[in-house]
Amino acid sequence: MAKLWQKDSSLNKLVEKFTVGEDYLLDRRLINSDCVASIAHAAMLNSIGILKNEEFQGLRRELRHIIELNNTGDFTIEPAEEDCHTAIENHLTAVLGEAGKKIHTGRSRNDQVIAAIRLYSRSFLLDFQRDCISLAQVLLDFAGKNSSVPMPGRTHMQLAMPSSVGLWAGAFAEEILDDLSLTTAAYDLNNMSPLGSAASYGVPLPIDREQVAEALGFKKVQNNVLYVNNSRGKIEAVILDAVEKVMLTLSKIAQDIILFSMPEFGYFTLPDNICRGSSIMPQKKNPDILELVRARAASVSLQCLQIKSIIRALPSGYNADFQETKPPFIRGTDSALSCVRIIALTMGKLQVNEEKLTAGFLPEIYATDRAVELVGKGIPFREAYRQVAADLDKLEAGDPYDAIRQKTHSGATGNLGLELSSGRVRELGARLQEESKRVEQKIAALAGTSVKLFNLQIATCRS
Repeated sequence: MAKLWQKDSSLNKLVEKFTVGEDYLLDRRLINSDCVASIAHAAMLNSIGILKNEEFQGLRRELRHIIELNNTGDFTIEPAEEDCHTAIENHLTAVLGEAGKKIHTGRSRNDQVIAAIRLYSRSFLLDFQRDCISLAQVLLDFAGKNSSVPMPGRTHMQLAMPSSVGLWAGAFAEEILDDLSLTTAAYDLNNMSPLGSAASYGVPLPIDREQVAEALGFKKVQNNVLYVNNSRGKIEAVILDAVEKVMLTLSKIAQDIILFSMPEFGYFTLPDNICRGSSIMPQKKNPDILELVRARAASVSLQCLQIKSIIRALPSGYNADFQETKPPFIRGTDSALSCVRIIALTMGKLQVNEEKLTAGFLPEIYATDRAVELVGKGIPFREAYRQVAADLDKLEAGDPYDAIRQKTHSGATGNLGLELSSGRVRELGARLQEESKRVEQKIAALAGTSVKLFNLQIATCRS
């Protein structure tokens, strides 16, 4: 099978296996993206006279057919073909002859790869942001339902002050929404068309880069053709950097639920149908999914660091090192989206045990409240602090419900302000829906039908 770069010699088999790596497997994820980008490129070649009308019509028809084959699992990439780009061009040449040989005019495999990854990444980010917004809403619903349920607040894992389940869940909802601001910035940076940069130095043809960018729904052309190649890996790292911040939030949610669903706490109960058991201990009900979220948060951090480490000392222009940025990026995106969905599933099923929560309100948890009461009587806070500290054994239990109602300033247990976050959810959701619709229409116009450029594959989550 012909390689895009092949001339007269054959490649040593060991070298071939070493250089191909996982590309022929991972590139199954990029087939639809490459086909869509190729249709836009072919339309541009047609508009400047490189492709005849009938050649363009044939290429578009066959590229759409490849998308259909890929969606049914009937389009394959052989190891000898190295990647999806070669497999697609070989198919086009086998079916269309000379027209297939013309499709690569004006582009390099470099900008072809980058374009496919940009389209894949854009589709991922739209899905990821949509699911994060949904998770934020799940957390807000949970917070609203349990806004008046007391929960012991802790620092250093010791009893601290009265809190509530609503405050706990609402905190994570706000955090997710703030995390999303970083993914929005990553989306804008990724949303630039690289096509036309070729091998970093452009081509001596009157190509219309703006036409291609418009057809693919990119916000703009990435202008400097050398910068296009220099940004490979860096933009993927920016995306995973942003995604990692969400993963840090998910990891803390997972850890809290693991801890507070322990029998010794019993604040929450996980349903049986999301927990696995033990192969030897009949009584076990393990929070495996939450442990995996915690672990995969670390994996995404490492996958981001792996990409940055690969590109850190590269000279300008294309270097084969870039090939090694693809596996961690694809695995990182899969892990992140699957973890968002797992936490949303868990929060939607989590049982709150109010009796256990209120039982955790031992007298010492009211110490700070008692000191503040003394301040209200004119005693300086530091003196009030010392008085309460000296008489801790005389503290009496209070009413946990009254304790959380009394804190009425912004963001406290008696005034959670959940409506503020709900407004952000609506605003972000509307903006995302508008952008998703715009992109989907652009891609559907090229592909002839609605087509997904990112599809979650849990099997590739493991490093």
